Amino acid sequence: MDRREFLIAAGAAAAAAGAMLSRLRESMVAGRRAHAFASESTAPPGDAAAAPPASRPNLLFILADDLGWRDTSLYGSTFYETPNVERMAKRGMMFTNAYAANPLCSPTRASIQTGLWPARIGITAPACHLPEEKFEETVGERGSPEVKVLSCASATRLKHEYCTLAEALHDAGYRTGHFGKWHLGQEPYDPLHQGYDADVPHWGGPGPAGSYIAPWKFPARLNFTGPPGEHIEDRMAAEAVKFLKENKDRRFFMTYWCFSVHSPFDAKKEYIEKYRTKADPKNPQRNALYAAMVRSMDDAVGRLLDALDELGLAESTIVVFFSDNGGVHWTGHKGTGNEDELTRIPITSNAPLRGGKATIYEGGTRVPCIVIWPGQVKPGAKSDAVIQSIDFYPTILDMLDLKAREGLKFDGTSIVPVLRGADRLPREAIFCFFPHSTPATGALPSVYVRKGDWKLIRIFHDGPNFAHRYELYNLKTDVGETANLADEMPDRVKELDALIEGFLKDSGAVLPKPNPAYGPGVQGEKRRRMLNVKY
Repeated sequence: MDRREFLIAAGAAAAAAGAMLSRLRESMVAGRRAHAFASESTAPPGDAAAAPPASRPNLLFILADDLGWRDTSLYGSTFYETPNVERMAKRGMMFTNAYAANPLCSPTRASIQTGLWPARIGITAPACHLPEEKFEETVGERGSPEVKVLSCASATRLKHEYCTLAEALHDAGYRTGHFGKWHLGQEPYDPLHQGYDADVPHWGGPGPAGSYIAPWKFPARLNFTGPPGEHIEDRMAAEAVKFLKENKDRRFFMTYWCFSVHSPFDAKKEYIEKYRTKADPKNPQRNALYAAMVRSMDDAVGRLLDALDELGLAESTIVVFFSDNGGVHWTGHKGTGNEDELTRIPITSNAPLRGGKATIYEGGTRVPCIVIWPGQVKPGAKSDAVIQSIDFYPTILDMLDLKAREGLKFDGTSIVPVLRGADRLPREAIFCFFPHSTPATGALPSVYVRKGDWKLIRIFHDGPNFAHRYELYNLKTDVGETANLADEMPDRVKELDALIEGFLKDSGAVLPKPNPAYGPGVQGEKRRRMLNVKY
């Protein structure tokens, strides 16, 4: 079943209701926009049929941006200090094998809001801040002779036809608020058009427009300013706490999607100096600037937890903590001062994992994850079960005892059995599709499957005569992906590649393809003449 067939099947039964809700949403969005910076405690008339039962919990979903698997003290960092991340783990379950659906941000965010693979959605790169409204992934016909494989071009908007997680909870009577980075499309594909009552700062781009430290450079139309020196996470946490206070007597769903620790790379000076004195030149994690950014993110988490405690909401609120992809592991950045940390010292290290952001290796998609579910999850629990960002939507519906909209299907599965003590989930494998080249990391268009302890990477058309190239790793014995076993285990490669092929077909993925113009030099020119290829 290709993407179009899947979406037709998933939405057919709900088409009429969806159209009616869409018209209703459009008529109300102007009113929502008016209070985007100061959400009222009462939903606008007609926003929901009824408030959820008092027994149904609230939900706070905290998403860090570019926070690597080892970028907190909870996961073994001896340099970064994250007492509030540790505080969350003491209240809930820590996952050691949690995966983002993509090694870059927008695709993972789309997977959280839809429960679908980015390959099916068509958003496979962080392109949703671009001005062009592009709803389908595409691949070109030719490239320059230096390029062997034609990468795909991502869609740039999360289409309205999807019933987002926010829309599902809004329809169930929850007051919905989004705070921080969105990066799934500018208006009319922003949070206020995707199920949220409040959106602060109502900004669809990837970062705080130039600096984490005020004065920020958000567009003037937002009228979102702060006193000089104010940190963006301090401000966002304060705005989020307002929302909690205004909605303490009704059920709410809040997404606090941090700007941190994505670029631009700057931070509070006092934190930078603190970590400069702590940095050990022998530690691969030694970038004081980044450590300061991690600490401000953790401060924001602490303010949200404090607010839940002070408002008496901690025992009635589910909290999810996750990251949209792995950490930035290279140097050569430009930023607002602190050039030593930007040009000489890697931003972070994901060791013992290989690679990081924008790579298909473990450092690119294995991320920190904590789930707090009062009364259901044993405090301080730990799980090695393999979960992925596509699982959050069906899991949250399951946790809240809500049914999915009729006809809606997910690629993810509920992880509630694991939260209640099961060792693993009853599914065969997880997949990650990344049809792009990233010069900063050397990554090539690729896809992987993880089944049990085995991970197979297919690198598209990178072998002789444009054949696919394969890398096979046993993550149980080689978490750093240092020993490629593909040549030694052809039967295992064949078995796992069949799963990849099934995934690509089921998701309707638009695939990279060989570049007919490839080949610098004489041999390449001969090939182009034979094929009559122009570029």
